[in-house]
Amino acid sequence: MECYIELWKEKEIWKKLPKNEKESYLNQIGPHMAELLGKDVEIVGWGTNKPSTVSRADFDFFAVWKFPDCETMEEFETAIATAGWYNYFSQINVSGELVSPEDVIRKMIY
Repeated sequence: MECYIELWKEKEIWKKLPKNEKESYLNQIGPHMAELLGKDVEIVGWGTNKPSTVSRADFDFFAVWKFPDCETMEEFETAIATAGWYNYFSQINVSGELVSPEDVIRKMIY
């Protein structure tokens, strides 16, 4: 099981778009998300980054996903890029296999 975390914020080009163009763009992404969910992709959650977060990352929104394998995760990454998402949003991503806390601690020590 792969975990994928997105952190993003709006670019000026997005902020200047009229509301109807924003809605149109986001609506065209919906069917792609539905297709992914049919491939055992799980949305763990989406949210907004609280201003009061300690050591806050300089991003306003986040999404946490679970993917059944690397291939499906890569398909997601390609779809996002192809849809022009990065034209409108500054984003960083984190991904990796979900493992136990003990596995991570062991890697931190060795």
